Amino acid sequence: YFCKNFIMKREIVLAYIGLAVMTLIIGFSFIYVKTGLNYSNPYDLLAHRFNMAFLVILILLIFKKIKFPKVSFKKLMKLILIAMFYPVLCFGLQAIGMVNSTASEAGLIFSFLPVITLVAGNIFLKEKSSTVQKIGVLLSVFGIVFILYFKQGLSNFNVQSIIFLFLSVFSMIGYFIFGKKEISKIDSLSLTAIMISLGFVVFNVVSISRHLAINKDLNLYFEAYKSSQFIISVVYLGVLSSVLTSFLSNYSLNYLPTFKVSIFSNLNPIIAIVAGVLILKDDFYWFDFIGVSLVFIGVIMVLFYKPKQKQATV
Repeated sequence: YFCKNFIMKREIVLAYIGLAVMTLIIGFSFIYVKTGLNYSNPYDLLAHRFNMAFLVILILLIFKKIKFPKVSFKKLMKLILIAMFYPVLCFGLQAIGMVNSTASEAGLIFSFLPVITLVAGNIFLKEKSSTVQKIGVLLSVFGIVFILYFKQGLSNFNVQSIIFLFLSVFSMIGYFIFGKKEISKIDSLSLTAIMISLGFVVFNVVSISRHLAINKDLNLYFEAYKSSQFIISVVYLGVLSSVLTSFLSNYSLNYLPTFKVSIFSNLNPIIAIVAGVLILKDDFYWFDFIGVSLVFIGVIMVLFYKPKQKQATV
């Protein structure tokens, strides 16, 4: 019993470390997305991002560091459903939603992810959360809203963009709910391989089809690779922000409640702000400090205050 309990605690600690690493990677990824979009459209960027990610999966397969699981057809359909929610629908709807919106607006919509996830986890997975944790989730959302309100205001939103971005949020929640039920039954790396492979196929079909329909050839599909900055961007987005983050997310979801996993998403805009200050020399205002503080306090409340029930989820 002691050994089993020690191993479980170790896995939980590793899950938190993984989420911290994932948050840093995604936070800095906004810079590379911005760079990549200077040379490509959102659909091509997604395709090339998953080209790099799939290349990593192929290398791992060749060296037998990973293998696709032998599962029944019914089981395979469940895994494909998880992969359809994330990354396919989540990234695809996000890309469409961001065509007529800014990264800040998308960050605002996605700040509601932990709130909706907490409710969904309670309904579908019977996950328990304390009053302090619920307040922490709301506080982190308020921190994001506070920053964006003073940065650019909350008006002039494109209704269509809001719809697609919220659909992207609900796709992520679908991944959390269905993934939570299946991830414990399959190796995290194997599930990551399935997710990346499906994303590779779908996003390339969309990108190539658009080029054939609009341009009648594929020359522009490869045009962005002439830029070394674009190559660096898609390598970062494909290898780190797709393969590694998908694995870390799958791993963490196996050991932590969904709302604890999702609360880390509210740190992504904060990391992006810090990255902008340190790398792009952006200004850091008083409202940034207050908003960042509120988000961090909210996240701490979620992570360190547990429900009082004896059988509460860790």
